[in-house]
Amino acid sequence: MVQYSQTHFDASFGALSDATRRGVLEQLGRADASITALAERFHMTLTGMKKHIGVLEQAGLVTTEKVGRVRTCRLGLRSLQEEAAWIELYRLLWSARFDELDNVVEELTQKERVDGRKKRK
Repeated sequence: MVQYSQTHFDASFGALSDATRRGVLEQLGRADASITALAERFHMTLTGMKKHIGVLEQAGLVTTEKVGRVRTCRLGLRSLQEEAAWIELYRLLWSARFDELDNVVEELTQKERVDGRKKRK
């Protein structure tokens, strides 16, 4: 199995676990924005938004730049390719398990049909 950096995973999944932070990433995917604009967009205080941005920055998903009194946020350089690969491994595992379960259910259904026919005769 491929070894992944647990620290990156914990930070990434921790950052993505919150709906507001996922929304911020979606918003920044469209255009850079100031913390003030993001706070207004998500109907929260500046302090609350700064905390969300801090979590995203620690995960490497967002970068900020202060010019004068405005702190602008943009998507970070770090992508989620490793996380996506990890999720894909588990998706494949569960898909195989569900396929096998479908086979078992189909076999049992076929057996019930055959047994039902035998009882009628």
